[in-house]
Amino acid sequence: MFRPVVRLSTSGVRSLTRPRPCYSAPLASRCYSHAKVETDEEFDARWVTYFSKPDIDAWELKKGMNTLIGYDLVPEPKILDSALRACRRLNDLASAIRILEAVKDKSGPHKDIYPYLIQELQPTLIELGISTPEDLGMDIL
Repeated sequence: MFRPVVRLSTSGVRSLTRPRPCYSAPLASRCYSHAKVETDEEFDARWVTYFSKPDIDAWELKKGMNTLIGYDLVPEPKILDSALRACRRLNDLASAIRILEAVKDKSGPHKDIYPYLIQELQPTLIELGISTPEDLGMDIL
């Protein structure tokens, strides 16, 4: 229910008007962020650098993967390669397998993304001695 508003004109005449609803006002486009937009290459390089730190610990690895998986994207193979190498430096096979499981889950209904990633990561997986969840029979469970 609108409450009438009494308005005085320059001639001194009173008029009753109804206030305009908020949705009828024109919307202004505002730019709240002045931050530089990061390109895909810069994004990939930032994460490769993060996982390539020689002194990365298990907490940083898990924190980085949780943040990365939280984005609305499937990580590029070079980022995953760097993360798997970090797992190997930490001797953390469980985290490596969790990364592969998370990427498979993140691929969702797009059935061609996960096989592509495994194909691209196959040399790294062989070099580091990491089995895929499918090789371990975890996809049947």
